[in-house]
Amino acid sequence: MSARHDVPEADAFTRTYWDAAAESRLLIRRCGACARAHHYPREFCPHCWSEDVTWEDASGRATLYTWSVVHRNDLPPFGERTPYVAAVVDLAEGPRMSTEVVGAGELRAGMELEVAFREGVPVFRRV
Repeated sequence: MSARHDVPEADAFTRTYWDAAAESRLLIRRCGACARAHHYPREFCPHCWSEDVTWEDASGRATLYTWSVVHRNDLPPFGERTPYVAAVVDLAEGPRMSTEVVGAGELRAGMELEVAFREGVPVFRRV
């Protein structure tokens, strides 16, 4: 088990997602039955429960839904990053995603963001 708390341990199913992130690609899952996209990756569609889901490259575009500036976090490596912006973004493809906004400056709901990658983890920044 890793001493880091910011990177989940990949398993056989999520390895595809984390390998793509290491290549600076954001993946989502899309359902072949209802055509809706979802994130976080699951082996079934959370909308219609179909197992006909496939990986798809996301555009990397998003809008800021909500955020909170974190000033204290004792878990490594977050302590060295404080203050940081924990956020929820709406991906252009539809799903919401928990993430971090980097290089934030002034934030406002609905602002346009784009994906960036820090050590193989997707984060977002202003467009």
